[in-house]
Amino acid sequence: MATYTFLDLAIDILEKAEKPLTYHEIWQRGEESGLTKKIDSTGKTPWQTLGARLYVDVRDNDSSKIVKVGNRPARFYLKGRNVPLGTIEKIEIAEVQQKEPKTTYSELELHPLLTYFAYTNPTFNRGRSILTKTIFHQKSKKSGYSEWTHPDIVGFHIPLEDWDPDIIAFNRLSDNNLLRMFSFEMKKSLNKANYRESYFQAVSNSSWAHEGYLVAVDISKDDAFRSELERLASSFGVGIIHLDPTDIDSSRILYPARTRDSLDWETMNKLCEQNSDFSTFVKDVKNALTNATIYPSVFDEVKKDIDEYIRKTLKITPST
Repeated sequence: MATYTFLDLAIDILEKAEKPLTYHEIWQRGEESGLTKKIDSTGKTPWQTLGARLYVDVRDNDSSKIVKVGNRPARFYLKGRNVPLGTIEKIEIAEVQQKEPKTTYSELELHPLLTYFAYTNPTFNRGRSILTKTIFHQKSKKSGYSEWTHPDIVGFHIPLEDWDPDIIAFNRLSDNNLLRMFSFEMKKSLNKANYRESYFQAVSNSSWAHEGYLVAVDISKDDAFRSELERLASSFGVGIIHLDPTDIDSSRILYPARTRDSLDWETMNKLCEQNSDFSTFVKDVKNALTNATIYPSVFDEVKKDIDEYIRKTLKITPST
């Protein structure tokens, strides 16, 4: 009996496809139809194997039944099937015009999820807890520009529980590098319609911090899209965090931020002048550093039952 291959899967799917498909879309349709079960593959990312096989077949096989059309992302179609003029352009325009998925919750209601993640997730900040504070743009003296000036959430970490008090005091007299400051820009979703504006908004309002992140719940899984996010993170240094409300402990950093060695004091001073929330945050962090004591009540609450909050406020049922 002949082995059912990745190329067999692609051909079977493309024979019925009404338009050119990315390899990720081919794999998804294969899963929906049950055809992927016919492939003998133990890899963790079989859709990437499919993509590699398609690219190689189109490039090296003169008798390939498949053609590649379009770029970033490339799409595949069967030879002999006419692609109507303007099809790829129409698909790309539709992707750019894609609307944000409707949700029952607001961006502000997602803040407790990030607060929980920053405080509890062992993969973030080397397992050290980060306390956060929401910055309300409405309090800015220049509200028309605030969303590009002020991050949605700020955070900090001081290793008071890890360091000897004398070392902390000595550090304050020397290079004072024990304090780490974080900036977060929150979005409900990231897709081809909004990712560039969202990313560079995060770049703009995180320049003062040691690390900056763009955070979202719904992030497109398209391979080309993820590659573009990775390229942006590598080029501009702002990381990407995916929050998963169905399993909050599975939330993760998709692409890490590039760490800066020092804070931008000039920008921080300007932020303090423009926004009272940021000014209060700086004072509270200063007090924690001066007194070697953190008062959690002045920062965002780390909810003890985050799953209950997700169920009642976000109207999402956690899988746990």
